[in-house]
Amino acid sequence: MSSLYTKEEALAYHSDPRPGKVEVVLTKPFATQKDLSMAYSPGVAEACMEIYHEPSLVSKYTGRSNLVAVVSNGTAVLGLGNIGAAAGKPVMEGKGVLFKYFADVDVFDLEVAELDPDRLCEVVKALEPTFGGINLEDIKAPECFYIEEKLKKEMNIPVFHDDQHGTAVISGAALLNACEISGRKPEELKVVVMGAGAAGIACCNLYCALGVRRENVYMFDSRGLIHAGRTDLNPYKAAFAQKENVGDLAECMKGAHMFLGLSKGNLVTKDMVRSMSDHPVIFAMANPVPEISYEDAKEARPDCIMGTGRSDYPNQINNVSGFPYIFRGALDVEAVEINDAMKIAAAHALAALAREPVPADILKAYNTDSISYGIDYVIPKPLDSRILTTVTPAVAQAAMDSGVARRPIEDMDAYRKSLEERIRASHARLTPFIDSYKK
Repeated sequence: MSSLYTKEEALAYHSDPRPGKVEVVLTKPFATQKDLSMAYSPGVAEACMEIYHEPSLVSKYTGRSNLVAVVSNGTAVLGLGNIGAAAGKPVMEGKGVLFKYFADVDVFDLEVAELDPDRLCEVVKALEPTFGGINLEDIKAPECFYIEEKLKKEMNIPVFHDDQHGTAVISGAALLNACEISGRKPEELKVVVMGAGAAGIACCNLYCALGVRRENVYMFDSRGLIHAGRTDLNPYKAAFAQKENVGDLAECMKGAHMFLGLSKGNLVTKDMVRSMSDHPVIFAMANPVPEISYEDAKEARPDCIMGTGRSDYPNQINNVSGFPYIFRGALDVEAVEINDAMKIAAAHALAALAREPVPADILKAYNTDSISYGIDYVIPKPLDSRILTTVTPAVAQAAMDSGVARRPIEDMDAYRKSLEERIRASHARLTPFIDSYKK
């Protein structure tokens, strides 16, 4: 339970004065007979026929190009596990809130009561005419890998499983800066990973794309080290199998440069941290209890670069710093997919932003007088508004450079300015609307 709220406050937030956290609103006048005629019959036929003759005009005459589906079957909801599609709906609505607030992306959350991966793919694929992108969410491994791969092959819009790639992008950015601070290159790192689910495997795939050697990754699941002698590995885990079983977690932590935790709390001891190399990188992201606490890690190794998923400690690795802006960039160039080049561009852009001076408004938001690049600040704060104009253009540019953009942006400086204006206008609309409910 967070100290920021009580259970009663959280439940009241979700139920009063209107159940849920999102609402569909009109964007066009609707007060006269003429408005009715244009919004529906017969005037709507004009837009329909324009799209019929030129399908790309769906982006001009409907909201499709700014509409993302957040799709889940509820099999791996946050830290709650397989609680089902309906119980996962508050989380999916919450993703819609984040999409809208941070990047002005509209969302329909779709909770699908379907456990069969192929049937789930059929449902999502059939909805392609409705959406500009698909955000898969809280689907358990290994099915999530198969579902995403299949949909990416069969759909002509971006499909992005945030549990995989969102965590990978943010932690990848932190890794780049941690390497710079510690004077190492990614290819020199020995990386120990506890947790071989969707996020763990996606993080390691991105780390390898950033330069980490696959043979230097020591990945653990609930049964121990993943190695070639095991017969219980799915293909996604097997891709990171060590040739031999070289020992348990404590043994593999000796001399390691980095620990990545995406499992459960209190699995790492102070002695394990002491056995790591100088300036070790520790990303302990189990929530709400990390694999090792910030206090214990710092006591064992004051020189460590420590990150968690929590907002009350330095270096919070939070997906909200990634997915809204990645989708904003992808949607704005009408990308057919979100590829590795776009994810790598996002990671590099985030890393670069952390090296910039932090403006006063961000300091005020975090109630501090100073934030500066170093071991306690290797990743921008999630509430840093500059992420919009840093990551989003980088993603859009990477989409254009890699040939997946259908609507290239000609003037990137003008695009950055338009993003700021768009969010200001969006917040100006949202604030009085939300305040009306308070009344």
